[in-house]
This record gives sequence, C-alpha cells and structure tokens, in this order.
Amino acid sequence: MTAVTLTRNQPRGHYGFRTLATAEWLKLRATRSTWWTLLVFAAGMIGLAVLVLSHQHWASMNAADRATFDPTNDSFAGLAIGQLAVGVLAVLAITSEFSSGLIRATFAAAPRRPLVLAAKTAVVGAVALVAGEILAFATFAVGEAALSTPAPHATLAQPGVLRAVLMAGAYPALVAFIGLGLGALIRHTAGAISALVGVLFVLPLLLVPMGTSIQNSVGQFMPMIIAENSLSAVKAVPHSLSPGVGFVMLCAYAAPALAIGGWALARRDA
Repeated sequence: MTAVTLTRNQPRGHYGFRTLATAEWLKLRATRSTWWTLLVFAAGMIGLAVLVLSHQHWASMNAADRATFDPTNDSFAGLAIGQLAVGVLAVLAITSEFSSGLIRATFAAAPRRPLVLAAKTAVVGAVALVAGEILAFATFAVGEAALSTPAPHATLAQPGVLRAVLMAGAYPALVAFIGLGLGALIRHTAGAISALVGVLFVLPLLLVPMGTSIQNSVGQFMPMIIAENSLSAVKAVPHSLSPGVGFVMLCAYAAPALAIGGWALARRDA
C-alpha cells in the first residue's frame, strides 16, 4: 500500500514528510486492529470510571477517607487499560509491517528510514493524543455523572482538575511513542508488547522486594507512578515527582525510545 500511494505523487526517493505522513495515515486507518484497540481504549476508560465512581459510598467513609477522596483521580481508573491499548496500537503500527514484509516496499519507496519513523510517530501520536483528550474529557464527564450525591463532585474550574484531565489525555500519547520506539527496535509484535508491559507494569513490581527506601527514591521515576500523581487533584501521591517534572520525565522515556528505534531502523536490514 505504501509504495502504491507514494508513487502517485513523486519520483522514488524524493518523498517529503507530508507525503509519508499521508501514506502512514492511510495504512493506520485501513488496519482493523487500529479500531479495535481504540475501542478497548474507550471501553476501558469510560467503563471503569462508571464502575468505580458508581460504587463510592460517601456515607460510610470515615473522616480520613473523605479528606483524601479524589473523584478526578478515580475517574481515570481505566487509564491502566487505556495506556496499554494505545501502546499496542503503536507497536502494531510498525511491527505488523515487518511481519507482513510490507516494510521492504516502504523502505524501497522511501529510503530515508528516519523520516519514515518520523511520519509514523506524527500520525500515531496525533491519533493517540486526539483520542486520548476526547476520551479524557468524556470519561471525566461520565464519571462525575455516575457519582451519586452527597459525594462531592469535581469541576474543571477547581485547582488541579483541568491539569489532571489534560494529562490523562496526553499520557497515552507518550506511551504510544515508547511503544513505537520499542516496535522499531525489536520488530516483533509479541516481543515489543512484552517489553512495553515490562516498562509500564513489571519494573515497579521489581522494586517491591528492595525495601521502602528504594521504592520511594526510584519508584517516583516510573511511568505509572508519574501518571498516578499527575491525575490527582486533591492530594499529591507521597514520594513522587510534581506533575510538571513528571511530564518532562515521561518525555525523557519517549525520546530515547524513538531515537534508539530510529537508529535500529537505519542500521539494520529490513
């Protein structure tokens, strides 16, 4: 599909970023797994928000629980599922081409491999960010609607709430960048997804046997802990980075993953 789409526009080897991005968008849109993973993303985010907030029993909470009750954070309980769905989408955006052999046609038509990865990154990132932000605001609205009175409801005008909602939409896009970099490096769907699961879920678990001090000092740099604190609007998670620093740290995960993936694409045979 890539070679056919590109040759309609320009001579081989002279494709610009816009042409490559258009081709990547056509491929992503035409792939059935794209829509399935986005459906899982939406169902996980909205479904768990309704499940969690509809079962909050304000009347039976003690004073300490009421003081730390955070309906904004609870609205995004499904982000654990959502981030994995978007990460899988990003992995498949590149590993499926390697498994099918289509990547050879892509590189034959567009020999500048880093530019191909840049186009994939832009398209996948844009889809993940747009879908993430739409679902973040929708999830917040549905969650607040599911929360019954007399429990306190959150509004976007309250301190920290808008930041948490925006971060809930941006976080999956950063996870998608990590997944895309791992996919470009590993080139195997199962292996890249396993590596992504390891970064998101397994690394924090490895810190558990190492004691509280190691968990507190090292754990604050783990993506899941960063996300958890960024989504809190009432009380900061102990021993964690501030939302601003956490966002920079997440970018520091994504940038090297893409850089190493681009280096692997340029150095290794298709």
